[in-house]
Amino acid sequence: MGNVVHFVVGIFGNAFALFLFLAPLITFKRIVKKRSTEQFSGVPYVMTLLNCLLSAWYGMPFVSPNNLLVSTINGTGAVIEIVYVLIFILFAPKKERTKILGLFILVLTVFSMVVLVSLLALHGNARKLFCGIAATVFSIIMYGSPLTIIRLVIKTKSVEFMPFFLSLFVFLCGTSWFIFGLLGKDPFVAVPNGFGSGLGAVQLILYAIYRKNKGAGGEESVEMEKQKAKPHPQKPSPAHEQV
Repeated sequence: MGNVVHFVVGIFGNAFALFLFLAPLITFKRIVKKRSTEQFSGVPYVMTLLNCLLSAWYGMPFVSPNNLLVSTINGTGAVIEIVYVLIFILFAPKKERTKILGLFILVLTVFSMVVLVSLLALHGNARKLFCGIAATVFSIIMYGSPLTIIRLVIKTKSVEFMPFFLSLFVFLCGTSWFIFGLLGKDPFVAVPNGFGSGLGAVQLILYAIYRKNKGAGGEESVEMEKQKAKPHPQKPSPAHEQV
């Protein structure tokens, strides 16, 4: 019975994770339409890619038995996130493009190193421990990457750049895999997803508070925050007034 419940929760986790991976489609449709990444951050997508790669590797039978559901959904997620990252790089401003491209290369390097070390130098429980720690660390980083957007929401009192469905499925996905990890007595699955569940809850609370503040008002708030960060001369020229 316990194995059946564990499997069913894993199926729900797969479904919520797939919705989580597909939730940014609305955002990327907007990016492609406007041919600009605007104030959206590319960091969450790069970190999600690394998490998917490491989690997919951790779930492989020769690394961690009984976690094949973890491997299949994260393998699917890795493909989806690669598409997102490439689109973001294509339409991002030069400075942001360089930053995300650098992170993308770093992600592929880190994943390659984990794979090589785990295959060539480790076996059995040592391999599971090494890959599990790597997956846990970067899962927490992935879930923590939207903190920059949370900060923007609090400062501007606008949720324009924090999509609701992305926040919702972060919460649902994190909660499902947290329960899956508890049932399977696997701390490498339970711990990071418990953190993700909590962070998703925070995003939903912020959305409930600022849900009416989005669109043009949000953009104006962002611009006001930018202006506050700029030094202003005592007698600004007309050009400065139009910024």
